[in-house]
Amino acid sequence: MHGYGPMPQQPTTSRPSPATLTTVRVILVALTVLSCGLLGWAPMLRLAIVTRKPRDWALLVVVVALNVGLFIFIMATPDDPDQMSDAAALLMMFWILGLLAGVITYYLYAEIRHYNALGAPVPYGAPAHPAPPLPYQQQHLAPHQQHQPHQHQHQQPNPYTAPTPPPTPKPAPQRLDQVRAELDELSDYLRKENRDGEGR
Repeated sequence: MHGYGPMPQQPTTSRPSPATLTTVRVILVALTVLSCGLLGWAPMLRLAIVTRKPRDWALLVVVVALNVGLFIFIMATPDDPDQMSDAAALLMMFWILGLLAGVITYYLYAEIRHYNALGAPVPYGAPAHPAPPLPYQQQHLAPHQQHQPHQHQHQQPNPYTAPTPPPTPKPAPQRLDQVRAELDELSDYLRKENRDGEGR
């Protein structure tokens, strides 16, 4: 179908960036808090879709049932606070707080754990594989270092640390002496030219 050559790789589902995950989490938690728990099903639905675990789908059904029950309870209570009993007010308060605390805590715990299990994303600008040594560096490698096969270790970098700059190659002492000699020769030549120019 694609002709000769290697088969094109199928796009893999990548982990969203940390900024995207944080934004989605903040929006869903704020939505839950601002609705007094009535929209607590939204983060649970996202969690069930993302993790695809039967436990999360079951908890989504429980949260929807608790939300429907809370809505029915709120609609059944009188609008006038003086007519509402203290027991009904306490029940509604504990229902809302329990729903908020349970949904938010479990959602954040399960989603963070899910994405940590997938592994950390490669930070922007970090190479996926180490760069090969430059030709100048290859000249000065020891003979036993030149013939070793490269073994790639796939370790995920820590996203919370700043990437370390690559080490700068140190010039060989012979090359350094050669550069010094050329600079001395050039400065002598320029001094001579400067003296000849002033004498005219």
